[in-house]
Amino acid sequence: MFPTLIGTVVIAGITGYVSEKSGFTRNGILPSIIICIGGAFLFYFVTLMFGIGFRSPGVNAILASIGALIIVPTHWRRR
Repeated sequence: MFPTLIGTVVIAGITGYVSEKSGFTRNGILPSIIICIGGAFLFYFVTLMFGIGFRSPGVNAILASIGALIIVPTHWRRR
């Protein structure tokens, strides 16, 4: 369980960094990484509690990070 949690954090951090460098988001590197790690933590614990998710924890981390990047910044961004 613990190595999966650490791997989830690492994959989420890498996803946040890559999304910022590729131009997918314009939040800044640190905010994007924090958003991705938060989304990955949330999805990891939902997966533990309810068994919802995909087979691979890595795929769960990537999809949760991208989902958090899509939901959080657009919710708070001014029009």
